[in-house]
Amino acid sequence: MNIVVIGANHAGTAAINTILDNYPQEKVTVFDQNNNISFLGCGMALWIGRQISGPGGLFYASPEQFERKGATVYLETTVDAIDFAGKTVHATGKDGEKICQPYDKLILATGSLPIRLDIPGMDLENVQFVKLFQDAEAVVKKLTDPDIQNVTVVGGGYIGVELVEAFVRNGRKARLIDLAETCLSGYYDRDFCNRMAENLSSHGVELRFGQTVTSLQGKDGKVTQVVTDKGSYDTDMVVFAIGFKPNTALGSGHLELLRGAYHVDRCQQTSDPDVYAVGDCATIYNNAKRADDYIALATNAVRSGILAAHNACGSHVESPGVQGSNGISIWGLNLFSTGLTVAKAKEAGFDAKSTEYTDWQKAGFMESGNTKTTCRIVYDAQSREVLGAQLISDYDVSMGLHMFSLAIQEHITIDKLKLLDLFFLPHFNQPYNYITMAALLAD
Repeated sequence: MNIVVIGANHAGTAAINTILDNYPQEKVTVFDQNNNISFLGCGMALWIGRQISGPGGLFYASPEQFERKGATVYLETTVDAIDFAGKTVHATGKDGEKICQPYDKLILATGSLPIRLDIPGMDLENVQFVKLFQDAEAVVKKLTDPDIQNVTVVGGGYIGVELVEAFVRNGRKARLIDLAETCLSGYYDRDFCNRMAENLSSHGVELRFGQTVTSLQGKDGKVTQVVTDKGSYDTDMVVFAIGFKPNTALGSGHLELLRGAYHVDRCQQTSDPDVYAVGDCATIYNNAKRADDYIALATNAVRSGILAAHNACGSHVESPGVQGSNGISIWGLNLFSTGLTVAKAKEAGFDAKSTEYTDWQKAGFMESGNTKTTCRIVYDAQSREVLGAQLISDYDVSMGLHMFSLAIQEHITIDKLKLLDLFFLPHFNQPYNYITMAALLAD
């Protein structure tokens, strides 16, 4: 059987490796328009901020590895069109070679594209996006220029917040602009977001919330100013991080879409039974919302690639769904979230309530390395099921989020958490810890 995979970043790489490792009898052909694969974009801010020595560790697979396992790999190759009726992929190689590759099963891992504002000045020099390795590489190279001292980041989501920290760590002045009234508003309730905003401000980041960028001004072809509906700001570089949209051009007019992404079932199968879609170009089932959704995360991409590979090869494996678990660490302040915030739960039609508790992470008598942690649990007042959770602490409490993620997946009630068997050791937590106490305080 001929299996063609278009795209070889997280989702595509997971699909390719799963097929090659488990179904060696299948013929795999890979197309990617980039000259590299498996770039961990989540590490680019660490590279820009000099928290890692270089980008080498941000790649975890190579085309040579695929080829050694038997795959045919075409890099720097553009897929021009897909003949779904004739089950053929038409592509053009970097040397102009025309390639016509038939398939029995097709896996689309075309990812997402940065959202670009349609405003004057976007073509000026030092206006940057951060998606590919080449994007991060360009920013790092430009930061060797001592004339670039003031950097403006547009977009206050995860990437934008990580980038302003990175630029400050790189010795630059950083400004954050967002239409929302605070940062991270898509992931946390307002008071959690405000804690991060205060953290950014205390480290010198200039915050300009509630503003819409209307144009960019320049001199001698280089950006010099960001103009919003509320003011104008001098800048030497502008980095846009206002989100991404699914890259679905190849399936346009043939494959069913939902929220702009390829609509897939629990097996990653599209509306065409011989075509699967994975990663940022595809939908995913959200257990918290109880509905198909669009959640572009690397972890989701990897799992979806594994699922598509098994199903394309004849095995039946269904996704258990996801909760959209995520986290961020900025200057030692750690925020973690899974499922729905209170606001998003209400938007989804739930009778949402929340309970929270703040306490020392470790036993009170522990005199060093102790810090306070806040735990908020969101639940449905009718069913009592857990819908989401948020944690904030200077301590690494990320493992607690996995428990909440599983609780949402398995429809655990807030009442079951009240007496959940949580281990205790003074070095790590308290016998009556913030998870237990938050659950006990639920109405």
